[in-house]
Amino acid sequence: LSRAFALACGVATALCVLILIGLLVSVLWNGLHVINWKFITGFPSRHADKAGIWFALMGSLWLIALTTLLSVPIGVGAAIYLEEYATASWWRRIVQLNISNLAGVPSIVYGILGLGLFVRAMALGQTLISGALTLSLVVLPVVILASQEALRAVPNTIRHASYALGATRWQTVWYQVLPAALPGIMTGVILAVARALGEAAPLVAVGTAAMVTFAPSSLGDGFSALPLQIFEWASRPQAEFHERSAGAIVVLLVLLVLLNAGAVFVRYRYGRRIRW
Repeated sequence: LSRAFALACGVATALCVLILIGLLVSVLWNGLHVINWKFITGFPSRHADKAGIWFALMGSLWLIALTTLLSVPIGVGAAIYLEEYATASWWRRIVQLNISNLAGVPSIVYGILGLGLFVRAMALGQTLISGALTLSLVVLPVVILASQEALRAVPNTIRHASYALGATRWQTVWYQVLPAALPGIMTGVILAVARALGEAAPLVAVGTAAMVTFAPSSLGDGFSALPLQIFEWASRPQAEFHERSAGAIVVLLVLLVLLNAGAVFVRYRYGRRIRW
């Protein structure tokens, strides 16, 4: 029975890999030839040969920057409190359980929450700050859990040695534990931000426009994003727009690969500095 189960899992994995490779080849085949400087810096247009992704690309970069600024300090701070300060109690167990559950909630649920809380209750409207706050809710549990794992990986001997030299708890956390856990924390943050970059469902739920005629310049501006632009072009009947959608997917994949490569580099580069 175990062999049959392992064989079935292997076959299913192989099929998934083949399907993924097929999709990737199809996207590259249809999208690579449309990517040029005009496509990247072009503006939205009703004509496929003139349509570009500049405003959507700028909107995505704004979103990622704001989401990082909002989620990283809160997420890392929460992880430090839960791991270094909070005592083992029923309250901490409940909070930890809820954070773990929130990490598995579908992103569309966060989009509905963002629509009700940020867009309507707080009257922020369908603006850049509403989208950034909504995406921050999506990645915040992931940042907290990744930071907690990184903090747990730091040996207690480092903490004990710091306390033995007369350091306070905060000095120990700030000067000893955090630098040792920084590679893991940064890796988790980069991967969480990469997830936010590819999210479309929360932005659709918030009511983000798929086609805008300007790049955002302030928190109260409307915006678009690459996933929404891809969805908008893919939903059109013209084959030319489907090729533009494939080109935008390639650009988004490049950004995701760069972010993941950054996570690998950070872990390799800074992880070597810590020896215990």
